[in-house]
Amino acid sequence: MGLPARFVREEKAHPTGLVTVNLDASGQPHFTIHRPAAYDFPYLSEGDIGVLSSSRPDWIYFGTLFQMSSQAKALTLKVIDSNPPARRFYDVNLRENCYEAALVNELMSRATAVKLNDQEAKMIQAMFGWGYGSLEEFCRGTAHRFGWEAVCVTRGEAGCVLLVRDNYVEAKGYKVCVADTVGAGDAFAAAFVHGMGKGWPAEEVADFANRVGALVASRPGGTPPWTVKEVVDGMW
Repeated sequence: MGLPARFVREEKAHPTGLVTVNLDASGQPHFTIHRPAAYDFPYLSEGDIGVLSSSRPDWIYFGTLFQMSSQAKALTLKVIDSNPPARRFYDVNLRENCYEAALVNELMSRATAVKLNDQEAKMIQAMFGWGYGSLEEFCRGTAHRFGWEAVCVTRGEAGCVLLVRDNYVEAKGYKVCVADTVGAGDAFAAAFVHGMGKGWPAEEVADFANRVGALVASRPGGTPPWTVKEVVDGMW
């Protein structure tokens, strides 16, 4: 995939991270995450941090599960603090036994833009005792509370809702013959970050992310090949 290996290290004392994925009758995945794993023990030298910062990253992208390791969380926060101009994208992605309320709150407070699904929105409301009556109220309320530039809530085949600054949109989903939903949320998130980075209008960001997520769900594997032309033409 042409990705640089500069920051990849071998952690001999712990096994490579492993997740067992079971799909239910509707094709929705259930994840069993096996830990501790090598990714719980990341390390970057000061030289590595310097090289990362010298590239002047536009975005720093983080999730919840990785930060359950104190070593991983400390490294993530160091990378964030070393790159203050970078926007910070938090993909909430709550997995069973892999999140804590205090951690979620801290990560939300560090974010510029946030993505979560509709079930996670309900879980977070219950977690913190919030009483927003609709997804629009949730988006506006949490964005105001944490100072986010954008917040997106995905709704499966129903599409997503997106608030960018004061512009709230509801974008329809695309029905596909599901081959494998694993990776579709990450693909959606990557498309969302791409659109935000390009400064697209909220409607365009939401539709592009819905299209990419749908296309990836229609193909087997977590990172299936696809092209922008296929996304634009709706080739799923």
